[in-house]
Amino acid sequence: MDAAPDTGKLVSQRTLNADALELELHWLAQVLEARLEAYFYTDGEPMHFRFDKLPPPQLPKGANLTRLVESHSLTPAQRLILALVLTPYIRPQMLDVLFARNKFTERGHTEFGGLQAQGHGGFLPTIETALFLLAGDVLDERFEVNQYLEPGSTLFALGFVQARSLGPLEPWTSAALTMPKDVQDHLTTGNPFKPAFSADFPARRINTKRSWDQLVLPQSLHTQLQEIANWVKYSAVLMSDWQMEDRLSPGYTALFYGPPGTGKTLSACLLGQFCQREVYKIDLSLIVSKYIGETEKNLSRIFDAAEHKEWILFFDEADALFGKRTQVDDARDRYANQEVSYLLQRIEEFNGVVILASNLKTNIDEAFMRRFQSIIQFPMPAAPERLRIWQQAFSDKVKFADCVDLPAIAEKYDVSGGTIMNVVRYCSLNAISQHSNLISQADIVQGLKREFAKEGRRI
Repeated sequence: MDAAPDTGKLVSQRTLNADALELELHWLAQVLEARLEAYFYTDGEPMHFRFDKLPPPQLPKGANLTRLVESHSLTPAQRLILALVLTPYIRPQMLDVLFARNKFTERGHTEFGGLQAQGHGGFLPTIETALFLLAGDVLDERFEVNQYLEPGSTLFALGFVQARSLGPLEPWTSAALTMPKDVQDHLTTGNPFKPAFSADFPARRINTKRSWDQLVLPQSLHTQLQEIANWVKYSAVLMSDWQMEDRLSPGYTALFYGPPGTGKTLSACLLGQFCQREVYKIDLSLIVSKYIGETEKNLSRIFDAAEHKEWILFFDEADALFGKRTQVDDARDRYANQEVSYLLQRIEEFNGVVILASNLKTNIDEAFMRRFQSIIQFPMPAAPERLRIWQQAFSDKVKFADCVDLPAIAEKYDVSGGTIMNVVRYCSLNAISQHSNLISQADIVQGLKREFAKEGRRI
C-alpha cells in the first residue's frame, strides 16, 4: 500500500505557491493600473508607459511558479502574460476594471480586447488584452511584444497558455487566452502536470502493473522495443552532446501493427514504465471530425499540450487518422488529404515519441512509412509463447484440476494473448462465484468457446 501523503509538506508547497502568486498578481495589478492611468491621462502631453519600468518581483524559492520561471528563463513580458491568463481562475475581480465603457460609443473599449463567457461573470483576456497590457496603443511596442503571443512562441509551445480563436474571419488578436487545468493546478495546489481527459484534451493516461518479464514476445521484438527505449533515454545526448540537432528530426515515430490482443498497447505502457515517461492514449472518436478543419484543431491541442512534456503519444487503431489518402473527387477528399499532410508535419516537428497502432500495416498511408524510425510487427503468438502466457496468466491462488493440460491447450488453440486473458478472467470469476479456486479443463474450453463465438468462429 502506498504511504500516506505528507500533509505538512503539501500545505507548505501550497503556501509557497500562494505567496509567489500574490507577488506576481500584485505586480500585474501595478502594471495594469499604470497602463490605464497613462492611457486615460488627459492633462497636457499624452503619458507614455513601458511595462518594463516596473520590474517583476523576486519570487520565493521552492514555489512552482518560481521553478517554472527559472527553468524556462521567462522574460518579464512572458511572466505578465502568464499572470494575466491565470487571473480569471484565481482572482477574477482583478480584471473587472477592463469592463469600463467608452463614453463616446457607450460600449466596451475595443482596445482592451476581452470576452465575457455565458457562465463566468468576469473579464476573459484575449491576445488583444495582453497586447494592451504590454504596449498600450504604441504600434512599435506592440510589434515588439508580438513575439511572445505568436503561435509556437514559448508559452504556447510549452502548453502553459492556449489561444482559442472565435472563427476564421476574426483577427488573430481576438483569440481568447486560456490556461489548461493541469497548469493551473500545478501553479496553485502544486499537483504535477497531468491533464484530465476532456473534449479539449481527448487523451487518457494509460499504465500497467505488469513487467517486462510478463511481456511474451519473440526476442526480435524485445530488441526493437529496446531501440525505442534507447531513444527515449539517450536522445538528449545524441542531439545535444553529439550535436545532431541539424541532421535528425527531434522526435521518434514507431508503427506497431498486428492482430488485436498481441501486446501493442501493453508494449507502449511498458516502454513508458521502463523509461519513466507517461503514456497517453488518444481517443480518436473525439479527434476525427466530419467538419472541415476541426480534425486539425483537435490534433493541434493534443500536440501543443504534449510538447516538451516528454510524453509518449499512443494512437490506437490509427487507420482512422493515418489511413491511405483518397483520390481527390470532391472538397471533402481534398481536406481529408490535408489532414494527413498536417499530421505528417506535426509528427515531424514533435519532440517526443509517437506510436501508431494498427491491425494491418497495409492500412497505413505509404507517405508515413519513410517517416517511421521503427516498424514493429506483433504476430500471433506461437505455441511455446502461448504456453508461457497461459502459465503466467492465472493467479497463484488458483489450483488446476488433474485434467488440465496447458501444453495441449496452447498447442491446439491458436489465440492471442488478449484472448487468453479474457478466458482467464472468465474462468477465475466462475470459480470465485462457486466459492472455489479450482480451474478445470472444461472451464478453460468453455471460456475459449465464448471468445471464438465473439469472432464468429467455432472450436
